[in-house]
Amino acid sequence: MHPFRKAVEDRDPDALEALLAEDVVFTSPVAFTPYAGRAMTAAILRGVLRVFEDFTYVREIGNPDGRDHALVFTATVGGKQIQGCDFLHFDEEGKVDDLTVMVRPLSAARALADAMGAQFDRIAREAAGG
Repeated sequence: MHPFRKAVEDRDPDALEALLAEDVVFTSPVAFTPYAGRAMTAAILRGVLRVFEDFTYVREIGNPDGRDHALVFTATVGGKQIQGCDFLHFDEEGKVDDLTVMVRPLSAARALADAMGAQFDRIAREAAGG
């Protein structure tokens, strides 16, 4: 099992943050502009752990020795079933330096946008260290 998958499935935000490169870039499925940096990405991931229910990874795609990996998941958010994929890229030290998330269907993506929007003040405070 991939360490990122284990950290998510264990709902362990500290383990997730430890896997992130300092200069990680997070590309959200519902925001146009990517987010940069470990603090912000870790705060967003904590928010995701709060809003996703019944989260399950259903497939891992990638070469264990490669620098790219994909984790396909299902979850519920706002009463909507969501299917998505975490696309991970690793730097030379094995830390996640790029994380892109894609989700479907549109109704679930909207529910995710609403749920994460409601979390964003908290996410911003957490990213700032508060």
